Amino acid sequence: MLCQQWRLIRSGPLSGACNMALDESLLESVAAGRSLPVLRLYGWAPPTVTLGYFQRAESTVNLEACCRLGIDVVRRITGGRAVLHHREVTYAVISPERSPLFPGGILENYRVIARMLQQTLDSFGLATTLAPGRSRGSSGSGAQQSACFTAPATYELLHAGCKVTGSAQKRQGDAFLQHGSIPVELDPECLFRVLDTEQRISPPAGGLLLAQSVGWLNRWLPQPVTIAKVEERLLASIARDWDVWLVEDEPAAAEQERAAQLAAEKYGNDIWTLNRQGG
Repeated sequence: MLCQQWRLIRSGPLSGACNMALDESLLESVAAGRSLPVLRLYGWAPPTVTLGYFQRAESTVNLEACCRLGIDVVRRITGGRAVLHHREVTYAVISPERSPLFPGGILENYRVIARMLQQTLDSFGLATTLAPGRSRGSSGSGAQQSACFTAPATYELLHAGCKVTGSAQKRQGDAFLQHGSIPVELDPECLFRVLDTEQRISPPAGGLLLAQSVGWLNRWLPQPVTIAKVEERLLASIARDWDVWLVEDEPAAAEQERAAQLAAEKYGNDIWTLNRQGG
């Protein structure tokens, strides 16, 4: 496979609405043939809960707790369950399909990216396995049903029975977006508070319950790692395993303008975030 050039966009921390808007804007560019494939790395300011496209906000997230804790809420264009984004590595892979790297459709896209993520975690000495499929379905209740990291899907990574990567995908035309997260630190009690809409058990007890299935890197690594170090290893894995040339770039002016429009009209709009029913 010939070395292919990709754009590397390091966005830094942005609001939930701006992050989701920029992902969609870049997907539109790649799908329209205006852009090379993109790897985007970004963060969140403030911490943000992202809802899966089909989730009902009122039964998924405790909005009062989010407001009290200073946590934003936004809806993704991708499916899956809710994710609390805070101290993590967040990535977006945006690429044409039916390419040498991604030749085989949705599950093959997940597999290729999962193998790269697995190599990244292996480099820290964290052994992981690929989940064969969604293993918990609709079991559990309340925060357990809502949280992405309690339900490993096909080709997501597990360590000690806990999910350590989460991802979701959206196709548009002949291109796809997969964005995902690798938690470096995670507070299960905080996760429980923001996703607990039933309030049947105490947050400390709920956090202990979630900790049985959610994972984060510094929970197990003998030497704590930083977000910057994980990003560095991830970039090295991509360059080596995918044989791509990552070139630092910024969103083009038109991409920034489109992202600003999407942030204002869609992702920053309560009708989209709170009232959308999916479909």
